[in-house]
Amino acid sequence: MAFEDLYGLPISTSSDAAADAYREGIELMLSAWPGASQALELSIEAEPDFALAHAARSRMHLIYAEMPSAQEKAAVARKLVERNGTEREKSHVEILALTTEGRSAKALEMTLVHLDRWPRDALIMSLPLGAFGLFAFSGMADHDQARVDLCERHARHCGEDWWFLTYLGWSHTENGSLDIGRRITQRAFDRRRENAHALHALAHAMFEDGSTADAEQLIAGWLPIYDRSGLLYGHVAWHEALLALENGDTDKAFNVYAERIQPKVTQAAPLNAMTDGVSLLWRLHASGLPVPQDAWRDLADYAERRFPRTGNSFVDVHMAMLAVMTGNWGALEQRLADLQVRRESGRLPAGSVVADICRAAHAFADQSYPECVKILEPASAEVVRIGGSHAQREMLEDTLLIALIKSGEAAKARDLLDRRLHRRPSLRDARWRATMSL
Repeated sequence: MAFEDLYGLPISTSSDAAADAYREGIELMLSAWPGASQALELSIEAEPDFALAHAARSRMHLIYAEMPSAQEKAAVARKLVERNGTEREKSHVEILALTTEGRSAKALEMTLVHLDRWPRDALIMSLPLGAFGLFAFSGMADHDQARVDLCERHARHCGEDWWFLTYLGWSHTENGSLDIGRRITQRAFDRRRENAHALHALAHAMFEDGSTADAEQLIAGWLPIYDRSGLLYGHVAWHEALLALENGDTDKAFNVYAERIQPKVTQAAPLNAMTDGVSLLWRLHASGLPVPQDAWRDLADYAERRFPRTGNSFVDVHMAMLAVMTGNWGALEQRLADLQVRRESGRLPAGSVVADICRAAHAFADQSYPECVKILEPASAEVVRIGGSHAQREMLEDTLLIALIKSGEAAKARDLLDRRLHRRPSLRDARWRATMSL
């Protein structure tokens, strides 16, 4: 009997139970719903020689930064797929294995070729997409457009599938087509409400188009159905905190951090937990709220255990911000030195903007606002290259805006606000205009 995955692609297993559990695991993974790892373990238990189940499980280990387990499962999958896998399965496994080895450029190259042949291979399609996907972390300045192009190129093969619509909509939103993005993402959410990626994408669309009340209502009505163990629980809470900041409620924003985001309470993947925590505390600090030093230290301790070495540019930026807010100048200097080595050896795709942001953060925290402006203003056009979403990178625009105001550069600050209002209406912008008399 031949078995297929969720999208009608053949899978090499002889076990009903393994096939059923695999399909369930992939569905839960694509919706960021709890239970994906458990389902994939059941699939492996039902058929230990099922290569795709091992490969998918390696992906879940990688998401949670469980690197030895991710690489071990990927190695097993490679051996098994060579014995009895199809051409598609061999390519599928190899791409996932490359991601566990940090060979993201090769993985992206293979992914694009793979999708031209098998565009309904959803797990592989997911890899370049998202704020932490292969495109976002490629160092490309036009990765927002690249996601749209990829999705539109293969849209005819995916139709009204709930997962594909989620990322088609999110990609349009991040690329600035807010009306299109929000409409498509709403269709995805309507087809499957138990889909954290769709809720997240819809919250982004509402944040970007200034519909803060809609976003607050959406999150408040949905988050109670999502278990705290869900991959995006902390990140959705982060969006809730950003909305509080939009309304000028810094106390609520910090309470969200304390109750749902900080390392002591979160079950999020380390990359989400660290970057969400840093960016929220940085925004609170920049807004004038005295963030307790214990909060910075606890977050730094967590981050240093999980990200001890220089690597991903998005991580580098956030780790530098942690270093300056905890006064760990040695860690900052070491990170800058490592960045220089990587750049000189061609292993820093995002280029010099990463170190520029790190130095600007140092100047800002040291209240050397003119120096911050001097570094960050020319670098601002390249900030997109570090990856993440517009909402995440906006903290750097906030930093530049405040540094301009503190430096007496009222005209430039007003121009930056005008450009933001053109891109995204915001209650916070109106509040800043009033309080800063711009």
